[in-house]
Amino acid sequence: MDKNLEIDNTDLKILSLLMQDANMPYTEIGKRIYVSGGTVHVRMKKMEQMGIVRGSQLVIDYTKLGWDISAFLGIYLDKSSLYAEVAEQLMNIPEVVNIHYTTGIYSIFARIVCRDTTHLREVLHDKIQKVQGIQRTETFISLEESVNRSIPLDEE
Repeated sequence: MDKNLEIDNTDLKILSLLMQDANMPYTEIGKRIYVSGGTVHVRMKKMEQMGIVRGSQLVIDYTKLGWDISAFLGIYLDKSSLYAEVAEQLMNIPEVVNIHYTTGIYSIFARIVCRDTTHLREVLHDKIQKVQGIQRTETFISLEESVNRSIPLDEE
């Protein structure tokens, strides 16, 4: 690896602070870790180029917008070699928010978000079950999400 592309403790501290508050200005991060805001900016660009930081996103509580059902799908494929094709088709369904290629009894484990049970049934029946390569699915409705966090990166 190029020496300029190595990660050090300062990079980890920057990432830790941004994981706690992605809106924190680089100048504030710099003050907290005793570097300049420009240094934070340069290091963030470096980590983006390395693929460590792949962007940022807004975290939304969908239930407050009327999307009350979060469900997980265990998806059985006709053949596991169809994963890429099926995943590509699933990406075209807006309600599918996560797709994982897995070991175990399911080839794919996905998460979907729907407005209500009627919407869930429509998504399952009219969209997901029509994806070529899917043999069948098992649906698990989430009653509550208790933890959704990042792992700690620095030892403080």
